[in-house]
Amino acid sequence: MGDFIQKFSLEGKVAWITGASYGIGFAIATAYAQAGAAVVFNDVSRELVDKGLAAYAEKGVRAHGYVCDVTDEIQVQATVAKIGREVGSVDILVNNAGIIKRVPMHEMEAKDFRQVIDIDLNGPFLVAKAVLPAMMERRSGKIINICSMMSEFGRETVSAYAAAKGGLKMLTKNIASEYGEYHIQCNGIGPGYIATPQTAPLREVQPDGGRHPFDRFILSKTPAARWGTAEDLQGPAVFLASEASDFVNGLILYVDGGISAYIGKQPS
Repeated sequence: MGDFIQKFSLEGKVAWITGASYGIGFAIATAYAQAGAAVVFNDVSRELVDKGLAAYAEKGVRAHGYVCDVTDEIQVQATVAKIGREVGSVDILVNNAGIIKRVPMHEMEAKDFRQVIDIDLNGPFLVAKAVLPAMMERRSGKIINICSMMSEFGRETVSAYAAAKGGLKMLTKNIASEYGEYHIQCNGIGPGYIATPQTAPLREVQPDGGRHPFDRFILSKTPAARWGTAEDLQGPAVFLASEASDFVNGLILYVDGGISAYIGKQPS
């Protein structure tokens, strides 16, 4: 039993989780620390990095925080070099940093569309590109891209996000195809609808005491009949970062309470 459980250990590994000052990235990074990894994260401002460092310290996690814009290749390359000097070569990369802009497509400005693509798709490309050479040299590495339900489905007002996350799904598969011979695995996690501070307004009790319409919609579409939590992503993230998943490559693991398998309830 002990030898098998050891396959899930991240002891001695360096894990970089982008945009992990809070939310999903923070939960994944905390799980990695508990599994034995040295945790590295970045964010776009000193203020966010400092807030993240304080949050990790409160959890008893010794994290290494860096200011880095994932869309800036020079910054990304410099950060990879700095992590290498100060912590160690990156063994596990989680491309978590991302944004969403909810605007009807016919009203969306091209600059806003490009910004979402830049952060949610070009960013993972640049960060993966930066860590791949050392992984190839070691013939070992794990890259995990945080995809989305919108990697598979469309919805109103999220054209840029869906385009980026659909592209990220295919980037994941292509990294797996191109670098699998180096014993590098690249997989994705597709979270379902997760209860985070950003989605809190969609779950607030309404003035009449009822649920928000979007809250009712999600519960009706999810067999688990609840929103997910950031903690629901921790087990899958540890699995995909560990030796236990060494023959899993190019997979998008949807952690969605069954929503992607379900046609929905018949109206009453």
